[in-house]
Amino acid sequence: MGELRAGIITVTPFQQNCTILFDESEKRGVVIDPGGEVDRILAAINDNGLTIEAIWITHGHIDHAGGAMALKQALDVDIVGPHEADASLLSNLESQAQMFGLPDPVRNCTPDRYLQEGETVSFAGHDFEVLHCPGHAPGHVVFYNRAAKFAHVGDVLFHGSIGRTDLPGGDHDTLIRSIKEKLLPLGDDVGFICGHGPGGRFGDERRGNQFLV
Repeated sequence: MGELRAGIITVTPFQQNCTILFDESEKRGVVIDPGGEVDRILAAINDNGLTIEAIWITHGHIDHAGGAMALKQALDVDIVGPHEADASLLSNLESQAQMFGLPDPVRNCTPDRYLQEGETVSFAGHDFEVLHCPGHAPGHVVFYNRAAKFAHVGDVLFHGSIGRTDLPGGDHDTLIRSIKEKLLPLGDDVGFICGHGPGGRFGDERRGNQFLV
C-alpha cells in the first residue's frame, strides 16, 4: 500500500470539486462526486494511468451526481453512496438539469449501494469510515480516513463557511449538529477536501469559521 493521494477536477458551471483519490504506488482509486464533464474526468484518469474501482457519491445534488451514470457506463464500476435518504434527489437529476439549463446530458442516478453510518468503504488498502451528516442534504455522507487524518466532506463544511440549507431537505440546525458532533471531534489536525473551493483543517474551522464560533 502506497501513499494516499488526491486530485481535483473542477467541473460544470457550479465549479464543483470532482475528486480522484488514489494509491500512489498501485495507481488504483475512486472518483468522488462526478458532477459532469465526464470526458475531462476520464482524460485525467487516463493521463495518470489510474484504475478506478468505484464511484463514491457524497449526496444527491446535481452538481455532485450529474455525471455519475455516464462515468459508471464508461468505467464499468459501481456507484456507492450516498445514504438512501437522498434517493429522491438522485431520481430527479434530469429535471434538475432542465431547471438549471445545463448543456451536458444528465441521467437520473441509481446507486449500486447506499451507505449507512458506521460502514467502511475502501480501495487499495485505504479504509474510509462513513459518517452520515445531514443538513445540507438528507442523505449526505462524509468519507473519513483515520490513518491519513483526512476527510472528504462534500458540501457539509467549507473553508470559512458551511453548506447551504435553503434547498429541499436542508436544515441549518441539523447541519451545525453534523459538523459539531461528527466532524470537529475527529480532531483539529484533520485535513479536508470539500465540494467547492479550497479545503482546510477542522481546527482552523473550529476556531475561525463564523458559522461555528
